This record gives sequence, structure tokens and C-alpha cells, in this order.
Amino acid sequence: MTAPVIKGSSFVITHTPSLVRHGSKPVREIEKDPEILDQILSGLRSFQEAVAYPPNQVFIGNLRPELLKDYERPWTNTYIQGAKRFSPWGEILPEDEFYGWLKIADSYNLISLEEKFLQENVKGSLEKHPLISKDDLEALGTGISLNEIEEKLSNDSALPLHIKKDQLIGVIEAGHDEDKFLSAHILLENLSNKASGIVAMRHALKAFDVSPEKIDYVIGCDEEAVGDRYQRGGGNMAKSIAEHAGCTNASGSDIKSFCCAPAHAISIAASLVQAGTHKEVLVIGGGCLAKLGMKFAGNLSKKMPITEDQMGAIAILVGQDDGKNPQIQMDAFGKHDISAGSSAQAIYQTLVVSPLERIGKQITDIDKYAVELHNPDVTEPNGNGNVPRGNYRTIAGMAVLRKELDRTEMNSFEEERGMIGFSPTQGHIASAIPFIGHARDMINKGEINNAMFVGKGSLFLGKMTTLSDGMSFMIEKNKGAE
Repeated sequence: MTAPVIKGSSFVITHTPSLVRHGSKPVREIEKDPEILDQILSGLRSFQEAVAYPPNQVFIGNLRPELLKDYERPWTNTYIQGAKRFSPWGEILPEDEFYGWLKIADSYNLISLEEKFLQENVKGSLEKHPLISKDDLEALGTGISLNEIEEKLSNDSALPLHIKKDQLIGVIEAGHDEDKFLSAHILLENLSNKASGIVAMRHALKAFDVSPEKIDYVIGCDEEAVGDRYQRGGGNMAKSIAEHAGCTNASGSDIKSFCCAPAHAISIAASLVQAGTHKEVLVIGGGCLAKLGMKFAGNLSKKMPITEDQMGAIAILVGQDDGKNPQIQMDAFGKHDISAGSSAQAIYQTLVVSPLERIGKQITDIDKYAVELHNPDVTEPNGNGNVPRGNYRTIAGMAVLRKELDRTEMNSFEEERGMIGFSPTQGHIASAIPFIGHARDMINKGEINNAMFVGKGSLFLGKMTTLSDGMSFMIEKNKGAE
């Protein structure tokens, strides 16, 4: 039986600086010191700056990761002339349009937008968007007056929505007066995930000419817990997103495993396709509003703009072998066993060495490794170091111990087989998966033969176990294309 293939993928950034105040860390810090809000608002980027930011162009697919080394860090000082909002795989979405997608995703009329803003800013822009339908525009409605918005905000359970940092343009209300798990804040997180996921899913289907009706199954791999007071994470985000993308013949479910959920989702999607249970599976992961501004203090301390002013969203098409797209190596999945331990060496033994040994390959037989691809412009100013570099040095060190790599080659391992981090620090978004679009393209063009994706997760954050988690998979040149 032939292996499943990666038929395409989409990567989307929603630039939402005015929502940074609703990120988990900013909310907590503003409650302690209200003056923090002014510092946050003064540190936000314009949409043009976000589009011209080099890592964002890499994330959506307009630049290869290796080209980042041509720009001096921090990249916030670089403005790429002629940078494009759209790419073959996705886009960078401005926040006024994102509010429109939020409203489109809102099935319960939780969000109200100011009428003038809705008509001029939102509808005026979205009417030109390649993914918008007539039904979408009708779903936007006509909006309400600013007085009505302020009246709704007199209820303490409602949250204000802003644009241009602090201009009031809307409100989101709670879903239930007595259920804190349907609070306005949690519903804003969930709707942000859903809306960004809808954009990514539609881009993937359109860019790779896949009819939505052909999708059999959708797997959500995001971090939001959709539910209520009786089952706080019951789901199902995947099916709610698929509904808005026209996948009328699909069912779906969510995979939860913190940061490495996308790697688990790919393994399940590939298994479903190879087993013949489903022919076309779409893995979807929307953005994480809770992590907006998570490390804002580090950026501000270095006189940098806040780089966590955006959410990432992903969509990956996994289907039956078509004789041309990269195949998923079904006997090379790596998993972090419960007995493995949580040291870096133990994790990489189970995720890299063991699956490669199984197929008779060495560490140096892999052309490119994708690990946790966090953008160092975010992590370094906050004292968290260069996350990808640390991972690549661990893999290189294991290759040296196994006598597959000379010690003198350790420093070049990252450049030759790894990459500089470029992903929004959104947990599941950053964990290896952002390279899959580049890898598919590079394999199809003959630039590389294979790539390995190493996702890691932090199960201990849920206080249910002290364990870490991890899952890895490998894609390679289609044997039918050789």
C-alpha cells in the first residue's frame, strides 16, 4: 500500500495588535498596574510593519527560512521593501478584516460591531478578499450604534473590542450568565481560534484546488478548550471550522496534546488515509489569543515593538498517494514513551534516533530537521534564549556521540540541516509544523529529498502529570516522482 502524501498546506498570520490587551499575560499585568496598558499600546506595530517583518514573510511562504540570516537581528529593525500580504499558501490579515471573520464565525450573535466601522472598514475590505462569499457578507449584518455598544458594555460580563490600539468599535458578550467557561473572554479566545482557522482552511483548499466536498475528515490540533461548565474541553473546533469552509461531507474531532498536537494529528491523519478509513483529511490549527503579548515585557525592555501582536493559523492537506507530492514515511513515526524520561537526550532518542534506526538511517541522512521554530526576536529579549538553536545542538551532539558527525561540524549542523526560528510563539503553531509548506515545495523542486518534523509538548503544564510529550514524523520525495 502506498504512503499518504502532503497535498498542500496553508499558513496565515492574523495581525491583531488591539487584541494584545486580552492576552493572558497582559490581562494579569494590567490588573496589577493599569499603567501597563499604556505601555502596551505604545509598543504595538502597524499592519505595514507586520507585513514587512522578515519572519512573517517566511511563515506565510514568501521567503525561505535560510534567507533570514541575510538580515541583521533584531528583525524588527528590518523593513522588507515590496513585501506582499498574500502568498501562494496564505496571507497576513489586518485586524479590521479579522473582526469581520470573527463576526462570520460567530453563530450565536455574541459579537456586535459598530455600524460605520463595519460598513466602511470591514465590509469595504472583505468584499475584495479572494476567500469571501456572498453568504459571508450577509453574515456580517449591519452593525449597531456606538451608544448601543456602550450600553452592552455596562454589563460587566461583556468585553470591549478596539482598533487602532484604543478606538472602541465593538463588544463581545458572555454566552451564559452563570457559566464562567462561556465568559466573554473565553469565547473571544475560541472565536479567534475558529476565525483564523477558517481563513487557513479556505486558503489551503483554494491554493491546492481541493474541493471542500472531497474532505472526509478534519482534525483540530489547536490549544483552546471548547466546552461549558460540564465538559470544559469537550470540543469540537475542527467540525465548527469545517462547516464554514464548505466541507459538507466531513466529520471531525480535536486532538489535544499541548504544543505537539499537530504532529499527533499528522500521524492520525496519515493512518486514517492509509487504512482507507478516509481518503482526504485536513489538519487544522487556529491561532491562540491567550498567548498574545505573552513576552511583551522582554520586547519593551529592549526598546523593541511587541512581536506577539499576531496569531498564527495552519491547515495541512493529507491525502492518498498522487504520485507526485511528498510521502509521509509511515514506519518512521517517533513517539515519546512514558518510560523515556524528560531529559533532552531521552526525548531526542525517542523522537529522532529510534525512528531513524527503524528504517536504517542515520541522523545525517535527513536533509532538514524542523524543531520548535520559535522566533528568537520574541524569546531572547525575555531571557528564554534561542529555542531552535538549543534543539539543533542537542541533535548534533547526539550525532557526534553516535560517531555520525564530527565534533567540528556541530556548529554547521543548524545551518545545513536546521533553520532559524521564524514562527509566532503560539505553542502548537511553532512546534515544527511551520516548515511543512517549505519542505513540500523544496522536495517537489528537488532541493531536498526528505525532512523530519520533531514536535514537543509540555503535558506537565496541566498539573495532571510530570511528563513531557513528543511526536515526530518524516516526509520524503514521492517514489512515483523519482
